[in-house]
Parts: sequence; structure tokens; C-alpha cells
Amino acid sequence: MKSENSVFNVVPAPASIEARDGEFSIEDSATVAWSGPESARDVAGLFAEYLKCYAGISAVVAEAPSSAAGISLVQTADPAPDDDGFLPENYEIEVSREGGIVAKAPSAAGLARAVQTLRQLATAGGPGSRAANAGARRFVVPACCVSDAPAFRWRGLHLDVSRHFFPVEDVCRFIELLAQHRMNVFHWHLTDDQGWRIEIKRYPKLAEVGSVRARTIVGHHSKWPHKWDDTPHGGFYTQDDVRRVVEFAARRHVTVVPEIDMPGHMEAAIAAYPELGTGVFSDVGVRDIWGISQNVLCLDDACVEFCKGVWEELFELFPGKFCHLGGDEAPTKAWEECADSQRLMAERGLDQPRKMQSWFTARMSEFFRDHGRRLIGWDEILEGDALDPSAAVMYWRPWAKQIDIAAAAKIGHKIVCAPTSYTYFDYYQAEPVSEEPAGIGGLNTLPHVFSFDPLEGIAPEASDAVLGGQGQLWTEYIATRDHLDYMAYPRACALAEVLWCGSRKPTFADFSRRLSAHSKRLAAEGVTLWQKP
Repeated sequence: MKSENSVFNVVPAPASIEARDGEFSIEDSATVAWSGPESARDVAGLFAEYLKCYAGISAVVAEAPSSAAGISLVQTADPAPDDDGFLPENYEIEVSREGGIVAKAPSAAGLARAVQTLRQLATAGGPGSRAANAGARRFVVPACCVSDAPAFRWRGLHLDVSRHFFPVEDVCRFIELLAQHRMNVFHWHLTDDQGWRIEIKRYPKLAEVGSVRARTIVGHHSKWPHKWDDTPHGGFYTQDDVRRVVEFAARRHVTVVPEIDMPGHMEAAIAAYPELGTGVFSDVGVRDIWGISQNVLCLDDACVEFCKGVWEELFELFPGKFCHLGGDEAPTKAWEECADSQRLMAERGLDQPRKMQSWFTARMSEFFRDHGRRLIGWDEILEGDALDPSAAVMYWRPWAKQIDIAAAAKIGHKIVCAPTSYTYFDYYQAEPVSEEPAGIGGLNTLPHVFSFDPLEGIAPEASDAVLGGQGQLWTEYIATRDHLDYMAYPRACALAEVLWCGSRKPTFADFSRRLSAHSKRLAAEGVTLWQKP
């Protein structure tokens, strides 16, 4: 087949797409037929919902043979997830005037990716949105043949809701947008020094006390003297809220990876339960400035049991294989100055404060494994004593400063590449930065993000350990949905192309041509887009 994606403007680019003559029109009272395992029915239901939302079409979902004319979603197998929790996501689509739409995949995840491609194919000639098409009663897909599969299994976006809280509706919208780009992981950064954002029933003060900071810094953290708005900022998700988000994501075959950052970035938790801290710092509250707090968990036996108690509730809420322990930026000052911490180090045979963290990470990794989960953490978790090989490592520090990825892979660790130098979308995206909305610093332009290669500098024998990559949205300076959109898009489109296409990635010029049309789709969805000046 020849690739003709520039005709259809699909982002990310399918592996192969061939145009044919004609088109197929889905009109009101259509039937979305499914066949195969029951999981195919759920994807058919999702497609019917999209038809209703985006074209006003009331479609019926029904089990039917794959030969049925009209719309057929065919799941050809029922595979178990692989050792890392992923299902195959390859799919094929055939569209013709006579035969209608037939999408085939070996798993429901693959069918879900096919549905997202069909949505874009239906708007190949212009924008499509609820507002634009809800009264059209017509959903037209050009005749074509698509064969597609992702290059990487982990294709994600991260959202920090600690620095600024986003309501459930905005979180679900964030997931919807990443799913539209055939991404499959939502990394939910739920706690940090500036706010604890999730209900834990056995520790109610985490939400009652830890979710509210008294004020927020105004302007950039680097500007002195600091000023504050003196307005409390708060919010947290009930466990029912979390279930709603997880269910919303699961219907789109997006895995939610929760992050509770430990043993650093825990000042909000220590504000709620002071006994979790070392007692070295007397003035402890939910942090009202950005940056790294010196406050860390004391890591005595009671504290470790507290951490396990938190995660036991989270395991009930998040069914995915991976759970994120954070593990980044944990200063050792408190452990150095705390007499109890020094005693614990001696009892545990730890010859330096840094090993307190590696000791804790080892305990938690074992705990996760006992509950059928896999620990993942930022690359600092590799420091200190040997890490459990089952743990995965999310590399965020620039390649030149990182612990050798090949060495980590040799031990058995799986890798997710998330370097500041390409994937931090809280960085500015254009110069002069003085004319851009507030960002934390740094510069990651659209062409630069597109140039990202997760396998860059990694020995071939270690490449199989790389699960993929993801983009990061830290929200110290992102307080609204519009600002979040602006920082994420279109850079998330470029990252989606990198992670879906891998070595077959088209040129930036080709991507730019497709993005021009795709941006109209996003704008029709109400996405506030950065545009090239």
C-alpha cells in the first residue's frame, strides 16, 4: 500500500493509508455492529456515543456478523495483557461505498484506536465538533484502507493537579483529548507539597487539611521579593470522583497511572499528620511557594505502614498494572539532623542518609508486588542500593545527567522516557518568552518536541526495555483549562506522532501540513491552541 495520509490529515500518521474512490455516509438510525468477545461491544457503544455527540446520529449497537453492511467493529481475538499490562493495539480499517466501514483488531484496545482514526477521517475535509455537526445527522468517511500499529506501548501525558486543582470534568476532557491522539496512558500526579488531592478514608485529614493551602505565590518563583494572593486554593477528588475518571478512561482504553510522590514532596501530608515528618522543621503547613521542600517523611515503621495504608485504598481504585511512587527530589537534610532517623539508619545498616530512600523504595516495591502491581518512579529511585528489577524507571533528567539506561535495562528495569529537554510542556514553546503565557522556564518548541527520539543514545540491546514516553504538564503556572490547552497543544500532537510512529515518523514538513488541518478540529473542540506567530 502507499501512504496517502496527507490527503486525510490524520494525527498521528497511520503506518499505511490508501485512498479509494467514493465515500460512506452514516446517517440517522444507523447500526454499529460488533462481533467477537464482549469487549468489542463496549467499543461499539463508544463509537455510537461519538456519532451522537458529533453528528447527532442515534445509532443502535447490535451484535452482528462481520459481513453485515454498514458499520462493523470486529474483534478477532481475546488476548491477555502482556507482562507489562498492555494489549496489542494494531488495527485495520476498510471503508467503501458498497461495504461500509469494517474495522478489525485482535483486541478491544486496537478497536478503540481504530475508532479514533475514524473520527479524524470523518472530518478530513474540515473541523468536526459537537457545535459544528450535532444537527447534521450525517457522518461521512472517505473510502480508504488503513493498516496501523504503534511503535511504543507507553504513550502518555502527565497532569499535575496538586499545584493547581482541576475539576473532574477538565480531567476527563484531558483524557478525551489524549485518547483522540491514540495515546494510552494518563499519569495523574495527585499529591505534592502544595496540595493533597485524593480522599483516603482511613486518613481523612489528608483531604480535609492537606488539600487547602492558605495562599498562592503571585508571579514567577524566581522573582524577589515574593508576593502572594492571600486566597486559599483547594480541592480534592472523592473516591467516587476517581472511579468516574478511571471508568471514563477505561472506556477509551486509556490506563490511569496514579502518582503519590514519596518520600519527598509530602509537606501537605505532613501538615495533615505532623507525626509523619522528622520534626526537624517546626513551621509545617501546606506549602505556598514552588520549588523543593526540605520536609520529607521520617520513614519509621509507623510512617511506612501509613504509606502502605494509602496505597491499599488506591489499589482498590486504580486497576492498572503500574502505580507511581514518585521518588524524585527528596533532600537528605532532615534525615541528617533527626536523631530518630540516625537511629533508624544504624538499625537498618544504612551508611548514608541517601540510602533511607532506597530502603523505603525497596519496601514499597515489595509491597506493590505482593498486591499484583508494579512500582514506577522518577529516575532517582535508581540511586542508592539495587532496586527491585520489577520496578520501572521514568527518566526525566536530561540524558547526559542520567544513570546509564542500558545498565538499568540489563538489570531488568523497564524504561519510560520523559526528559525535561523534550517532553516538559510547562516549558515555553516560543520566543520571545516574555510574550508567552507564564511557564516554569526552559524552551521546548514544536519542532524540537517532534525531533524527540526515545531511543536516542540507547544501545540496541537495551531498546526492548523502553516502553515509550510521555509529556509532562506541571501546573505551578497553569491555573486554568485554557492555559493547560495552550501549553499542551499542539506539542502533544507532535509527541503522539513520535510515540506512535517511531522510526517511520514522517518529516516535520509533512506533520506540519497535517497539523494545519488537524488544528481546526481541535479548535472546533474548544481547544485553546498555540499558533506560530
